[in-house]
Amino acid sequence: MIHARPPAERTTTPGELLDSLAAKLGARASAAAVHGDPIECGGVTIIPIARVGYAFGGRTGTGTGRVGRGEGGGGGGGVSAVPVGYIRVADGQAVFKPIHEPVKSLVVPLAVIAGITAVQIVRTALRR
Repeated sequence: MIHARPPAERTTTPGELLDSLAAKLGARASAAAVHGDPIECGGVTIIPIARVGYAFGGRTGTGTGRVGRGEGGGGGGGVSAVPVGYIRVADGQAVFKPIHEPVKSLVVPLAVIAGITAVQIVRTALRR
């Protein structure tokens, strides 16, 4: 025989839990977490720049099952921090220098060429 346990007391709401989680993870997802703190050497300061984003979701619910009424919930989230460049400060001038990824610079043109080639091959095959 299955006996249902009495419901546990809830100390925090799901919303409070997600708010707490977002605050903790958001505080850690920064340019400093990706690269470190700004660096100064010989009158030049380098300030790292990163694209940081995070998303969270969750849901709770209640229902009736084999052992009676119950409730539950779940949630998840993710954080992304990607280096995009740096600011070089020297002689009273600040200049942004992007970080280029050579792989991305090659993949897009190659994908376009592959797509055009595929279309030409299909057209040629359909004409026969």
